[in-house]
Amino acid sequence: SMRYIPNTEADKAEMLAAIGVSSVDELFRTIPEDLRLGRALEVPRGLAEADLLAHLRALAAKNVASSDAVSFLGGGVYRHTVPTAVSQLLLRGELYTAYTPYQPEIAQGTLQSIFEFQTMVSELIGADVVNASLYDGSTAVAEAALMALRLAPKARARVLVSEAIHPE
Repeated sequence: SMRYIPNTEADKAEMLAAIGVSSVDELFRTIPEDLRLGRALEVPRGLAEADLLAHLRALAAKNVASSDAVSFLGGGVYRHTVPTAVSQLLLRGELYTAYTPYQPEIAQGTLQSIFEFQTMVSELIGADVVNASLYDGSTAVAEAALMALRLAPKARARVLVSEAIHPE
């Protein structure tokens, strides 16, 4: 038995009574016999921490990193470089999320920088509307769809979503 789990026999009996069963085995009765293992699970003895780390390193060494192989994962998983300054800037609280605090006196600077960024991107790409204050891709797609629906004539108020769109 494992010393660090403080369940006495009385504790176990109380837990089983609380959920209305008489034994742990009763919890598994709904699983058909042919799907059960039917024998004790053979789990090797534990390893010392140093041995476990060596074992995990050996397993990890068998992996092939995506940087060493051709990758067709898509969805933002591709070879790219993130400048060191970006990692440092992301640690700053005011740049941590596109969402803004509710107090206007706290949010004013963040809202101003988002407005300036959106204006710059709008001018740069020639778009009438740009929105930078969105949390993720799915939120951005939903916002774009709602914006398009507001602009579309009622007869054309449909949104087609490709099956190939990234699920996130």
